[in-house]
Amino acid sequence: MLRSAIAAAAMIFALPVAAEPVRLAVTDIEGLEALQQEFSAFEKALEDTTGLDIELFPVSSRTSAVESMNQNKVDLVLTGPAEYVVMKELTNAEIVVAWQRPNYFAQIVVMAEGEIDGPQDLKGKTVTFGSVGSTSQHLGPAQVLADFGLAYGTDYTAQIISRNVAIEALIRGDVQAVGMNDGHLRRIRDAFPGEAFKVIARGRDLPNDILVARPDMDRVALEKIKTAFLENSGTLMAAVLKGEDNQKYGGGFFLTGVNDENYNYVRDMYQTIGVDTSSFVGD
Repeated sequence: MLRSAIAAAAMIFALPVAAEPVRLAVTDIEGLEALQQEFSAFEKALEDTTGLDIELFPVSSRTSAVESMNQNKVDLVLTGPAEYVVMKELTNAEIVVAWQRPNYFAQIVVMAEGEIDGPQDLKGKTVTFGSVGSTSQHLGPAQVLADFGLAYGTDYTAQIISRNVAIEALIRGDVQAVGMNDGHLRRIRDAFPGEAFKVIARGRDLPNDILVARPDMDRVALEKIKTAFLENSGTLMAAVLKGEDNQKYGGGFFLTGVNDENYNYVRDMYQTIGVDTSSFVGD
């Protein structure tokens, strides 16, 4: 009887223990349904190419993503460059791979027939920026003007206004310029076919979106994921592009040679608007 009990116990302990799923969060998508719509195809492709169990993990905000990483609730986070530099400071997250967004740069847009012909003409004028803390709508455009010698909130009045409202104000003449990225400008030109806009300043290509891992993530799983991006990049990108909002990555690549120093330009942006990277702008 005793031998039978011992044998049964041995069999129980000999059974393989199911590995914990690798949980993936995306900072700019709220809710599990939306996350699944955009990334379910990628989730499956990553499972197929790594042999790991990948689980999409919804977060309500960038702050929630940081908290989830620090509490070991999430292993991987896909985030933007402005969010990354704060996340790095608060979690010591490790770079896995960068997700390139072609034509991802900040620019300053004015009315084509207005009085503003160059950045210097904006001195004493009003410039609006979009979503607070956004790389391409706020920090990037502010840095573009700084690169032309205009101090944020000093040489011009800086206002945070939603993009559609800002464009209507620009057309009326209530504001003189709007900061945005190239995709925004293309959509605005489609939405306002009777209006002529022009770009008076364009920044360098912005650092890429980036997939990061919590610093104590299982190393075997992490290496499998890194290898998958290196050896199956076409398959994984095709899966990413199944998501409607993910079309911003169309024509882009996964970049495995990116390091933390590549994001110092973003840290300069934080300095430009007078804040540090110990917390997210607007929080």
